[in-house]
Amino acid sequence: MQKMKWNKKKVHVFPFLVILLLVFIAFSTLHNGSTIGQIHESPDHIHQEEASLATYVKPNLSNHLNKSQEVLDRFSRCNSTTKYTGRRIARRGDSKSSIRQRVSAKSCDVFSGRWVYDNASYPLYKESDCPYMSDQLACNKHGRTDLGYQHWRWQPHDCNLKRWNVKEMWEKLRGKRLMFVGDSLNRGQWISMVCLLQSEIPADKRSMSPNAHLTVFRAEEYNATIEFLWAPLLVESNSDDPVNHRLDERIIRPDSVMKHASLWEHADILVFNTYLWWRQGPVKLLWTDEENGACEKLDGQEAMELAMGSWADWVSSKVNPLKKRVFFVTMSPTHLWSREWKPGNEGNCYGEKDPIDFEGYWGSGSDLPTMSSVENILSSLNSKVSVLNVTQLSEYRKDGHPSIFRKFWEPLRAEQLSNPSSYSDCIHWCLPGVPDTWNELLFHSL
Repeated sequence: MQKMKWNKKKVHVFPFLVILLLVFIAFSTLHNGSTIGQIHESPDHIHQEEASLATYVKPNLSNHLNKSQEVLDRFSRCNSTTKYTGRRIARRGDSKSSIRQRVSAKSCDVFSGRWVYDNASYPLYKESDCPYMSDQLACNKHGRTDLGYQHWRWQPHDCNLKRWNVKEMWEKLRGKRLMFVGDSLNRGQWISMVCLLQSEIPADKRSMSPNAHLTVFRAEEYNATIEFLWAPLLVESNSDDPVNHRLDERIIRPDSVMKHASLWEHADILVFNTYLWWRQGPVKLLWTDEENGACEKLDGQEAMELAMGSWADWVSSKVNPLKKRVFFVTMSPTHLWSREWKPGNEGNCYGEKDPIDFEGYWGSGSDLPTMSSVENILSSLNSKVSVLNVTQLSEYRKDGHPSIFRKFWEPLRAEQLSNPSSYSDCIHWCLPGVPDTWNELLFHSL
């Protein structure tokens, strides 16, 4: 009898335990699924626990420093260096609409296509006809005789680029300031734009200011300027001298763009870039509120994210897209290792005469993690920034670099010319060439 009672009691307890276990499992699954969803919804994939530990710094939108601080220049030094404390940029006015949604809404992706040889319409100008050509980019002048690199036209897969028209572009610029802001690659795009447009302006109606922090080409007839502002890291840095900027210790104020923004904020059309200088090793951070000269050390990609956060805050706070157009040019790839497109070869871009014809090619000259983090930042700016996605189309153009056919301060010596594996410039671009296409894409987008 006692045994029967035990068995009867056991029959009631067992289903109860099973139900309790199922409820626990269901709750755990829902909780974990919710947590995973939150992680993947975050544009930076930051765990909530990590985010809660971060200190958020409001970017400095004032052009004034404390009395104990000085504007960074090439003589600036850190009094001491510590590990990065995890401070992040607190940005205002973020919108989570993604770039992909904006691109998909368009009828055609002009950044997806192929290069077509066209010696009837290209180049759009002659190297020798542009008095503002840079010796660093004038490849034919400095000995390059294979001129095929000048004759390639970018052809999108499903549509056509708006045909380049000098007079129409000047009408778009009438009464306006077009300013390129960034590093030497953006300067190359600026020179390209000047060369594309200058022939329409009589010699006595145009002028170029001396090379400086801000260099200006002026067209009197159109009351328009095409300008270049040297700001390779976007935020204030000790590398802001347009000539003397090659330093062993790179220092930035990650929360301050105003040194440069005070010059760019009145432009009507802004074209930004930044990338190459962040790949040159660790960066030291000197925050605006730091009064003792103590720096923090951070790797290039993370430092770039901080700097772009401050830039993005300026865009969010100051840009009215009905009055000002802002473009961001994605990274320009390098072609330093020919084994990436020609297995077994140990050269570089030197001697290359044709584009890469493998669609979807990516080399080490494009840093995909950095591209992803930049996309996250740009996507938060929604309609305030238009993206010129030049990376993939430029990846194909291993033939477009100066290699040894250029002058940088002084011409290359004979022993340097005979050693292209060591002295080739596989970073910048010959003109006429690839940057002209970047400007055609800009023209198409305006």
